[in-house]
Amino acid sequence: MIKLNKFDNGFEYLEIVNKSASAKIALQGAHLFSFKRDNELLWVSKESRFEDGIAIRGGVPICWPQFGLPKDSQLKQHGYARTSMWKIISTKDEEELSIVRLKLQDSKHKYFEYECDVTITFYIGSELQMHLQTKNIDDKTMKITQALHTYFAISNISNISIVGLKNKPYFDALDYKVKKQDTDISISSEVDRIYQEVDNDIVLQDNDKKTIIKNTNSSSVIVWNPWIEKSHHIKDMQDDAYKDFVCIESANASDDFVILQKDEIHTLITKII
Repeated sequence: MIKLNKFDNGFEYLEIVNKSASAKIALQGAHLFSFKRDNELLWVSKESRFEDGIAIRGGVPICWPQFGLPKDSQLKQHGYARTSMWKIISTKDEEELSIVRLKLQDSKHKYFEYECDVTITFYIGSELQMHLQTKNIDDKTMKITQALHTYFAISNISNISIVGLKNKPYFDALDYKVKKQDTDISISSEVDRIYQEVDNDIVLQDNDKKTIIKNTNSSSVIVWNPWIEKSHHIKDMQDDAYKDFVCIESANASDDFVILQKDEIHTLITKII
């Protein structure tokens, strides 16, 4: 089943249900905010308002055409795709797999004046796949950074480890230094890092539960948790919410930027098992 629904305020979303999984995708931002197999994979803040023009806190925001807030950009942090409207291009509904393809209605912005086709295809089944595709249809060469900013629901931040980033260099956004990861990652304070040279799977270990993240056409991964103090200052997040999620983001960020000539296509793919 693939059905278009609305919240009481008119905010539209797709609801997908098949024998393998269920999901919910907002048309604003093409924002996946629920994916369930046996349990919910994604964390969404209880303070998220689901209103036009306001980004949803949690799920999988699409950061495009930039990740973060580069010094030379006049765009807002993480770009504008996550608060822009997307339209349904196609759907396919099978017994154990549903496929939904959405397109950004207008790629142009006063601070990003390029013509491009931007689509995302969701594969909802025994595994989750997201394919974020950008095609440059402008005469000008364009540069983008981007991320699928996934908030993973966890039992407790003290129970998790992230495997697969050992020995990788990373930029630490807390002190603006480049460092090297010496061990698997456990989190006991604020973390905001862009890992580079990532060419392998990432594993989120949560007690006995294992979630595998496979990225294609990407060599950068972001790991983020705001911890205690910053959670208090994020208006759409409860003070203790940092315990309940970790962001592991599939990306083309920092040195892993994408340059597209006219008619070139780049597709950022993440598969979550």
